[in-house]
Amino acid sequence: MKPHKKLNSWIKSFEFVKEIYLATRQFPSEEKFGITSQIRRAAVSVPVNIAEGAARKGTKEFIHFLHISLGSLSELDTLILLSKELDFFNEKECEQLIEKLDIIGKLIYGLIKNLETRL
Repeated sequence: MKPHKKLNSWIKSFEFVKEIYLATRQFPSEEKFGITSQIRRAAVSVPVNIAEGAARKGTKEFIHFLHISLGSLSELDTLILLSKELDFFNEKECEQLIEKLDIIGKLIYGLIKNLETRL
């Protein structure tokens, strides 16, 4: 098994991608190449960067990719809030998605702090 598949941050963010894909199916068809595509790409970026970082040789490189994942989470936060403002998500959906983002962010941040002790 690849090392990233054991990381809670990867597991939760991978599950979140599936949730985002299902949630954005309801978006207007004219947004297919707009916010729908952007929110999906940002969601995919999180576990992909965790996996890529875990495959790197050095701890510093891994941390760098984890920071990229955190950046994608911030992008997702903004896109989810924008989707709510555009009435693509209701208040409850938005709150649930943001809550999951926060959990993933804490997991990634904790992993970064753990890795920094090895430097």
